[in-house]
Formats: sequence, C-alpha cells, structure tokens
Amino acid sequence: EVQLVESGGGFVQAGGSLRLSCAASGFSFDEYAIGWFRQAPGKEREGVSCISSVDDSTNHADSVKGRFTISSDSAKNTVYVQMNSLKPEDTAVYFCAAAYKSIGLPDCGLQVYEYDFWGQGTQVTVSS
Repeated sequence: EVQLVESGGGFVQAGGSLRLSCAASGFSFDEYAIGWFRQAPGKEREGVSCISSVDDSTNHADSVKGRFTISSDSAKNTVYVQMNSLKPEDTAVYFCAAAYKSIGLPDCGLQVYEYDFWGQGTQVTVSS
C-alpha cells in the first residue's frame, strides 16, 4: 500500500522555522516526484515545493522562494522541506503527495492534478 506520512508541523512564531518530513513507503521512491502542498481554510490547495527523485530537480512557488528548501534522502525514503522566516500567511495544513515520473519526464510540477497519492496532512500555524 502506498503511504505518505507527514510530520513536523506545529506552532511557531513569525520569523521562526520548521522542518517537515514526508516518509514514503509502498512504492519505488526513485520513480516518483514528491510535492508539498498547503491548504488554508476557505482557500484552494496550492503547490509549495516539489522534488523529483529521478533527477533531483526542484520547483518552488513564488511565495516561498528563498525561504523554503526541499530535499530528499532516498536511503530513508523521506523528503523534507525546511521552512524558514515563516509568516502568518504560511499558516495551513501541509500535505505531501507523490506523482509517478519516468526517466524521460523527470521534472516535478506544482499542480494538484499531477499527484495521485496524498498524506494525511500536518498543521502549521504561524502566529504574529
């Protein structure tokens, strides 16, 4: 069974940092892109960051560029997002998701429709 489990969310003051983890199991890690998405109440789910385990390419939303960094540890089947300089507008439920990729189409995207498997989400709350 494909499983994605997020951890690392919590409460943090503006300007603080959090590191989220996404532990993957049940599929070949090196054939998938892993994306981080977030959804605030009343808003659509938006892509934040992604990484392709095929070629290690990454992508970030404009709203988090320079503040968030995504990385992966294939030996641990885990993807991380380091979130620095957090702002109240970063408050959301954060999800990780997996999309099958091939060596011929290795890059990751930030569109919800591209992803097939989702974790349960972890709450990030940034207070002002």
